[in-house]
Parts: sequence; C-alpha cells; structure tokens
Amino acid sequence: MPNALLEVHNLTKIFPGIRALDDVHLTLRSGEVHALIGENGAGKSTLVKVLTGVYIPTSGTLTFEGKEVAFRNALDAQASGIVAIHQEASMFPELTVTENIFMGHHLRNPRTKKLDWKAMTEQTRQLLARMQLDIDPDTLVKNLSVAKRHMVEITKALSLDAKLVIMDEPTSALTGREVEDLFRIVRSLKEQGKAILFISHKFDEIFTICDYYTVFRDGQYIGEGKVAESNEDAIINMMIGRSIDQLYPEHQKQKGKEVLRIEKLCQLGAFKDISFTLHEGEVLGLFGLVGAGRSEVVRTIFGIDKSSGGSMHLLGEPFKPKGAKESMRRGIALVPEDRQKQGLVLKMSLTNNISLPVLKQLSFKGMVTSAGKERTYVQCHGNQMEIKSAGYHVDAETLSGGNQQKVVLAKWIGTSPKILILDEPTKGIDVATKAAVHQFVCDMAQKGVAVILISSELPEILGMSDRILVMHEGYQTAILDARKATAESVMKAAIATTVMEDTHA
Repeated sequence: MPNALLEVHNLTKIFPGIRALDDVHLTLRSGEVHALIGENGAGKSTLVKVLTGVYIPTSGTLTFEGKEVAFRNALDAQASGIVAIHQEASMFPELTVTENIFMGHHLRNPRTKKLDWKAMTEQTRQLLARMQLDIDPDTLVKNLSVAKRHMVEITKALSLDAKLVIMDEPTSALTGREVEDLFRIVRSLKEQGKAILFISHKFDEIFTICDYYTVFRDGQYIGEGKVAESNEDAIINMMIGRSIDQLYPEHQKQKGKEVLRIEKLCQLGAFKDISFTLHEGEVLGLFGLVGAGRSEVVRTIFGIDKSSGGSMHLLGEPFKPKGAKESMRRGIALVPEDRQKQGLVLKMSLTNNISLPVLKQLSFKGMVTSAGKERTYVQCHGNQMEIKSAGYHVDAETLSGGNQQKVVLAKWIGTSPKILILDEPTKGIDVATKAAVHQFVCDMAQKGVAVILISSELPEILGMSDRILVMHEGYQTAILDARKATAESVMKAAIATTVMEDTHA
C-alpha cells in the first residue's frame, strides 16, 4: 500500500450554533481514487473547503506529504498541489481555454518578463493532447459543453502539477458517454500517481471508479473500507445508521379530502412527469439527493416558476398560477429553503415580517395599516412559535437562525393555508428548534392543512411523513407508504435511475 499523501486527524469545524465537522478522519493515497460518501449535510463540502483553504479548521491537523500544514487560503492549498473541481464549473466563460488554464499562474518570457502567450498556448495544446481532448486552446469557454468545461478544469489541475484532485459531484450534468470520458481521464490521473477524492451520490459510479471509501454522517466519521470488499446495502446502512423511534411527534394519520392533484407535471431542464395527490391533514415527504429537482417542483406549484407540461388541480379545479400572489390567494404557503434571502426581509422588524402576507386584512380599506390590529396579530402568532428576541420591534437580522425560521413560520400561520409547503425547514437549526418545527408541522396537519415537507434528512422524512415521494435527477422514482418504508428503501429509490415498481401507495 502506498504511503499517505494527505492525512486528516481529529478535524473539527464549528460555525455559530453548528458543528459541521466533529473529530473526522481521512487518509488519501497517491494513485488511488477515494470516495467520500454521505447524505446531504454530512459534512463533505465543509471538509473540501478545509482541504482547499477556504475554511480554517477549529481544531485538528492536516498532514500533506508527511508534513503538518495549515492553509491560510485557497492559494496556499493550490500551491501545495491541491485542486478542486466543483459540481458547477468555476471558469471564466468569456476567456479562452488557454487563458482559463493559466489563470493565476501565467508564464512569462524570461528575457522580457512579458506574458508568453505562445508558450502557454503550446503547453495547453500538449496538456489537452495528453488528456486525449479535441479542444482548440483558443476556443472561448462559453462555447464548450458542460462536460468539456469539466475536462478543461482537470487540464488546469495538470498544468498546476496537482498531487490531489478533488471532484465534487463531477458527473451531475454529464451524459452517459461524457461520464465514460471522465472516467477514462480519472484512470489516467490515477496512473500518473495522482490522488483523487471523488464525491458522488451515485453508487454505480463509486463501484466503477473508486478504490476506497470513507463515510461521514452528521459531520462525523463513521467508517471506511475497500470498495471491492463492500456493497451498496452496507454503505447505505453506514450512511443512515440512526433510529427514528420516539424522535418525532405523532399526529393522527386520518387522510381527508383531496386538495391537490398533480399529473405529469414538467419543467424543461428541471423535472419531468411528476404525479401525485395531496389530501387534507396529510404530510407528504419529498426526498431526493442533490440535483433531484425537489425545490423546482414546489416552486412550480407555488407559481414562482412556470410548468412546461402536465396539469394541476386545486380543490377539484384546474390550477395554473400566474405567480406566487395567486397561489397565496388560493391558500398555498411556501416556506423557502433560504430563509434569509427568500423568507425574510432582514432589515425589517419582526412585526413587519410577520404581518407582510396579510397587510391588506390589517389595513383600513386596504390602504393604511392598523397598528393595533397588526400588534395583536403579530403577538398572537409570534408567541405561538415562541420566538426569542428583545421584542417584535427588532430587525430580523439580529436573531439566531432558529428564531429566524420561527419568524418565517409565524408569518404563514395567520394566512390559514390549505396547503403548506416547507422546503428544508430544519436546515441549520438546533435540536430544540427542530422539535418546535416538528410540532408545528403536526399541529398544522391536525387542523386539516395539507403539508409538503422537503428534507434532506432521512430520519426526518421517515418520522414526519405519511407518504414519501422520492426523486432522482428530475424524475419521480417512488411514492412510499411511510409506515412500510425504511431508510434503505428510500435511499435506493433516491439513487435509482428508473421508476421502482413497489411504491406501497
């Protein structure tokens, strides 16, 4: 076994209120492809940012080529030979392939000290040939396909003489043939003695290209092993590994009348043929890995995005909202994933945020807001969510993440929604606030509100849902009865490339 190129020991990274990495370990060796596996929120991206100098760890050590290192920034990591290729190609589209490859480390004429474009173009040509890529060095990057942009980024890693290449979901936007080309290049890098850290949710890719794997869960190291000596079920068990018994409040699972029917709903480039029904008092969980299209589906239902096909019926009537305002008027509420940018106006007071959706009802003849009505309304719904603040007069930006989320929820309680859509409602909040959100969901369901719950946390989906709709890369792969579903069955549907037959629903 070759010597370790990079060793991560007892690494911890803490953000305010969140322990993103907790005493994790990782060993990467030259000439090996190592898979880093975990659910959304497992800590994979945080570790990549530590390895590339974007984040400075709170504690723990990094050893690179036998020496302890401390990267102060991304340039430090790059100078050491660590390069990351992200899911979204980070290139300059208006510049040429040569200009992108040598960005930040230009070649200069030793005599004149001027940029030596002739030498850079020739080296680019040689690097592309070495990668067996038929790309003109003078081509503008904006004219390349997504796949070829990824290939150019890998070529840049070679120009930097990278020793460790990190690939974060590199195949998410590639076709089957393009994935084969990428794997050919990965094998070439491996033969050249490079270490590759490969992050993917796709088990077929992991078992095809990777030698070793490490599993993270909730920011913690769970285990590692040889890919050839493991199997999909064993790794999924390591990814999940949690009991959901008694963690979530019970609600009466009495399904009322149908409130929403979706049939073969499509949005070009985002999702296709989504079909389901939603009933009063039901919590429908919506699960999928990165790029599944979950948020795009609910944005279309709420009227933010337009559908390109299919149909929707709300309370038995055709429904094709022209915008969010119409959806709100028809009784649909959406709590977005990004509470700070989409759910709140941070520079406004809690009072103004909570009353925002119902200003017309709190106004004289729809024009001037009644201060008394607004105060009573805000205190009623704010107190119901137990928001902790210095008062409702303070700006939303002064609150913790959990209390900001409570403000967003309080904002929608008074609209008396028929359908409540929650997109990652417990993301980045503490355990106590999570419990309050879970209770809120159950209370809404008990009142007959139909709930669509998007979550990347499998235990939450299993513990809170009546049925679970699972998506994979824009396609619906299963609708499962939550009483019969397991973590394994949900995860298998989330990585499936075809619709699963046994949906339990």
